Amino acid sequence: MEKVEWKVEGMDCTNCALTITKYLQKEGLQDVKVNFIGGDVSFAINNDKSKTELAKGIEDLGYHVADQTQITNRKQATKLFSNHLQRFLFCLPFTLVLMLHMLPWHFHFLMNPWIQLAICLPVFIVGMGYFGVSAVKSLRRGVPNMNVLIAIGATAAFVYSLIGTLSNMGMDYIFYETTATIITLVFLGEWVEHKSVSTTQKALNQLARKQKVMANMIAFDDEHKEQIFPVENTQLRVGDLVLIKTGEQVPADCKILWGDAHVSEALLTGESKPIKKQKKDTLIGGSLLTDGNVKAQVTAVGNDTVLSNILNLVKQAQGEKPPVQQLADKISAVFVPVVVSIAVLTFLLNYFAFNISVTTSLMRSIAVLVISCPCAMGLATPAAIAVGLGRATKNGILFRNAKSLELFKNIQTVVFDKTGTLTKGNLTIAAFEHNSEITEADFKRIVFSLEKFSNHPIAKAITEQWKINNPILFKKVDEIKGSGIKAETAEGDVYFLGSNNEKQNANNKEHNAYLFKNNQLLGWLDMDDEIREEAKAVITYLHSKKIKTVLLSGDSLERCKKVANILGIDEVYAEKTPDEKLTIIETLNKTAPVAMIGDGINDAPALAKATIGISLSDASHLAVQTAQVVLMNKGIQHLPLALGLGKHTFSTIKGNLFWAFIYNVVAIPVAAIGLLQPGVAALAMGFSDVVLAINSIRLNYRKVL
Repeated sequence: MEKVEWKVEGMDCTNCALTITKYLQKEGLQDVKVNFIGGDVSFAINNDKSKTELAKGIEDLGYHVADQTQITNRKQATKLFSNHLQRFLFCLPFTLVLMLHMLPWHFHFLMNPWIQLAICLPVFIVGMGYFGVSAVKSLRRGVPNMNVLIAIGATAAFVYSLIGTLSNMGMDYIFYETTATIITLVFLGEWVEHKSVSTTQKALNQLARKQKVMANMIAFDDEHKEQIFPVENTQLRVGDLVLIKTGEQVPADCKILWGDAHVSEALLTGESKPIKKQKKDTLIGGSLLTDGNVKAQVTAVGNDTVLSNILNLVKQAQGEKPPVQQLADKISAVFVPVVVSIAVLTFLLNYFAFNISVTTSLMRSIAVLVISCPCAMGLATPAAIAVGLGRATKNGILFRNAKSLELFKNIQTVVFDKTGTLTKGNLTIAAFEHNSEITEADFKRIVFSLEKFSNHPIAKAITEQWKINNPILFKKVDEIKGSGIKAETAEGDVYFLGSNNEKQNANNKEHNAYLFKNNQLLGWLDMDDEIREEAKAVITYLHSKKIKTVLLSGDSLERCKKVANILGIDEVYAEKTPDEKLTIIETLNKTAPVAMIGDGINDAPALAKATIGISLSDASHLAVQTAQVVLMNKGIQHLPLALGLGKHTFSTIKGNLFWAFIYNVVAIPVAAIGLLQPGVAALAMGFSDVVLAINSIRLNYRKVL
């Protein structure tokens, strides 16, 4: 199965997304995700389906697959208007002229129905060219959208007025200004809505713009002289050499070959303080060189870069629907038929039951059609999620799915791993000892030879400090997650280096690692690690929110208790294997929802089992994390922000849904009893979504801690 990701233009609301989703699912495609706010459409396709036909099918629905001319292989028809603002500005003069006859002093030439028809006709044609065409296409696919209501309302007023004109019934039957007002004001509302919704994508758009920059590519001529010339970073390939100067943006993920510099990764991690980078260090595409010049080799381009992975994660999270949205989606799916039925019932009751004139009854039913807003319910969740995810991403917090935002509201326990989470993970060898059977050089050689096969923080620290040029060549090496490294030589000797839990014949349980040969203790090592500066403040914050804190580690009980006492952690589980960690998380989850924070490698099973798994990881390891939330700033200082954003995003969603439901529950009856004119209803409908968008945008500035 091939994963396909497209940008689709023309989606206005949840109904649009639902239309495309149903079409693609009907074609037998799997893993279909449609996000109408960002215009992102993704699905899995097999060789039986043609991209050309699928793109054509989407365009037949009234949407456009952007930047896919190589797929559609069709020249797009030239459109007279490219956006709603242009349509509004075209319709506005005609509508204003039609409205003049409603002023106290009459313009006699406007009292002629035929002149009003001539003025209204261009507005009606433009309106039906958009609303009418969209309505017909949505009905043809069996998923009626909001434009059905607008098209029916405007057409009803126009046809009623046309009949009055042809039958010479007089001005009491002429409502061309109603038709023009509905179309014009809805165009205005749609444009304002689109601008408001696009603002919810501000943080994500800033990231996306950083994907395309100019790069100084290094090449060599026939005389092997270095030549530097500018290219767009989209033209770079893995292995290319680039020169990055002070003030320039890193064009792609790369490794420094020469020079050193200070780099700001604020765009990706939210940390404004520049980081010193030197030879062999990695640079993340999109970061900024604040000082220094470097020559670097490109290590990843296109969709493989860290920045692309971030954008893809956020887009996937936006495309997913949390449980709170399910009810709104069910209502939106049947909203248009229900409103049409209510409009018909409004006309029948007003005309037959209450003896109200046909003209007034019709205007009331039209007002019901126009005031109704299925988009509000569909927009309530995506708009809030877009802002919440955008603010999180800007601060180096990545949510893998939208569900995590909602789950944060229930978290009552936070479980921490120790090494690299509460501590910096910059381990140093504090002490070591070996018995008389081996020399110090042999002890170091054996330890180095074993630890070079492990990615554990202790192993990395040892191999950095003890660099041996003649390591032992083992016949077999196995890493036992959570315990240590086991290796066998060609002579049949078995070495084990790891925690004391695995080998009970060691007398002292206070050391970090023990070395055994054929089950006989050869020596031990102690490691020192520094507690993170922000750890105490984070634990204090969690306690202020009445959240229980737990330390869960494979390290010794003495060391874990020491860290817990310094930080004030409530409960300690020490010397635990990955399987034991998993069991503890399962037990804690039964009592209350649990968030666990770990390194995402040894703790992967426990992270997956927790209500929310949170990983601290270098951005380059982003793709291999099993956690639902990733803190990219190499620290836990933004954990409170992640918790706060999750809770406040959910509260914003609830506020949006409340407004959307109340708006429709109140507005439809008000229109049905004649307290709203169709023109006022059109304006209210157009701006109802704007209220939700503005409420969502507030999440960018709200204090969430």
